[in-house]
Amino acid sequence: MKTKNYAGVDLFRIPAALMVAAIHIAPFSTWNRVGDVLFTYCLGRIAVPFFLMTTGFFVLAPYAKSGFRDKRRLVRFLRQNTLLYLAATLFYFPINWYAGNLPKNVLEFFKALLFDGTFYHLWYFPAAILGCLLVAILAKRSMRAAWIYAGIAYLIGLAGDSYYGLIQQIPALKACYDGIFSISNYTRNGIFFAPIYLLLGMAIANPRNRCSKTACRWGLPISVVFLLIEGYLTDLLHLQRHNSMYLFLLPVLYFLFQMLLRIPGQAPRWVHGGCTLFYLIHPAVIVLVRGAAKITGTTKLFVENSMIHYSAVCVVSLGLVAAVLFLKERRNAVCAKKVGPGSS
Repeated sequence: MKTKNYAGVDLFRIPAALMVAAIHIAPFSTWNRVGDVLFTYCLGRIAVPFFLMTTGFFVLAPYAKSGFRDKRRLVRFLRQNTLLYLAATLFYFPINWYAGNLPKNVLEFFKALLFDGTFYHLWYFPAAILGCLLVAILAKRSMRAAWIYAGIAYLIGLAGDSYYGLIQQIPALKACYDGIFSISNYTRNGIFFAPIYLLLGMAIANPRNRCSKTACRWGLPISVVFLLIEGYLTDLLHLQRHNSMYLFLLPVLYFLFQMLLRIPGQAPRWVHGGCTLFYLIHPAVIVLVRGAAKITGTTKLFVENSMIHYSAVCVVSLGLVAAVLFLKERRNAVCAKKVGPGSS
């Protein structure tokens, strides 16, 4: 894949990170539950599949294009994300310990580490890592087999997520899903959820798999409308066990990603690292904001008002991200000066 500027894709990381924070706070809940259903738990669910598609586009597609010989980018992704996951696990260990959420036995530990995440938002890392490994192995053998597996896995995942109400009355199927949930609390993991979006990102990396600009302009809003209807109805009919997986997320992401690829230019260097840092720290900031509100007697304003709570968490998180990036730039500037002309 030739080096290009993907300003649209990189800049969309910012609203995607804010969507993830909204999912963990439910900003509309104080005013209107339907608002959270539609905006937070339908549109907001675009975020994680988008991040998975970027991995498929930038990591797995070059690996496939090399004839599955050049593993450097894939290995670097797996190594970096594994180290980041382990570092985040250590960072959140004190909060887990204080809240009494540490695994009670070895089985619970590996269940959290490999599927559910060692803190509630960290499930993304094992999902992306496991999903990448599965897709890389399957695609190397047969792209057709990879797509068949990913499609069937996603349908199985849907039945354990937004459509669980349709199968839980069938004893045999419920028993199967009880087995799945004994290993992973949700089906939004690296086995059922991640592969289809990783493959979708891989596919769109090939211009032959893209559609016209006109098709995207019509396809995206129509798909969004159907996504909102799907999310609203599955919630209204009490079908949802969870609300991470929807059928119409697939066309929404297919059209959206292509629209983003059409935006020219280059995003600022800080976007990628800044959004990753925001994703990692915002749950800690949620705890910080709630604790500060309790100490200052402002819980009613900064916690019970969900929109103000969300705004406060985002502002504080963005401030911390800006401070870290500023300090990093200063450190890099000092290091560059030390090794510059005239240095010994």
